[in-house]
Amino acid sequence: MKTLFFLLVLSISSLAFAQSEDLKIYWSEETHLTWEDFKGVPLEKTLFHANTNTGLSYSWGLKGTSQRMELDYKVETFFYPEQSWVQPASKSEYLLKHEQLHFDISELHARKLRKLLANVDGSKLNKDSRDYLNKLYEKIDKERSAMQKAFDKESNHSLNTEAELKWQKFVEDELTKLEEFS
Repeated sequence: MKTLFFLLVLSISSLAFAQSEDLKIYWSEETHLTWEDFKGVPLEKTLFHANTNTGLSYSWGLKGTSQRMELDYKVETFFYPEQSWVQPASKSEYLLKHEQLHFDISELHARKLRKLLANVDGSKLNKDSRDYLNKLYEKIDKERSAMQKAFDKESNHSLNTEAELKWQKFVEDELTKLEEFS
């Protein structure tokens, strides 16, 4: 049996490609961020108390025979410790939950991408399908970025506790709805 295998690894973070060499913490249901995970240097002139840098990566390949191809994929959510920081005087459990929610929003979008990829008919893909799959990824990543911005805007970067609680509940519910894609 002839195996056809194409691999594309695409790692895009919220800020830059150069971060791909940095240490990453992968999202897990059991593991939550701690302030010790924030190893970056805080910006000197900023109004923000902390910054969480997260991203998604995916890889895919086609495997099988010429009669039956299947899409094989992997989607991961990660946090960049070296690119994430907190102002020392701002450390609180409340702010840490806000920063964790940024990480959770990235995982929510990883689940959305896994769901999309799970529904792709591998038999219709070929070596030219890279653009199609990249467009799926780009769509989800744009949605992720927009949700991150909306979360910060509506919660006023964690200062609006009512909005913060609303977002916590919303993300928790959405993660639960997509639990089969975790």
